[in-house]
Amino acid sequence: MKLLKIAIAGSLILGFSSTTLLADANKGQKLFVKKYKNSCGFGGDDFAAKHSQDEWEAIMEEGKFKEELLKICPKVKEAEVKDKWIQHLYDFSYKFANDSGNVPSC
Repeated sequence: MKLLKIAIAGSLILGFSSTTLLADANKGQKLFVKKYKNSCGFGGDDFAAKHSQDEWEAIMEEGKFKEELLKICPKVKEAEVKDKWIQHLYDFSYKFANDSGNVPSC
């Protein structure tokens, strides 16, 4: 019984920590600067400020984040936007949206 409690506690801890590791606004910022800043012609602060947090959230929930990135940055090719980066880019955009009060360093 004690071993079962330890196993359950361990799996909960791993579950919570893995959720926070899945996406990262700082990683999204680095990705934007490295991969898209030149093609977009502006920094990540301008990109994130294109929408409010609610707008970014709605775009993400509709599964249209990649489409929105390509619309805002038409010189970026679809193949340059990896699906595994979307959550990081979204977290960055949400964290630094025009109504967030946060200012990125890019």
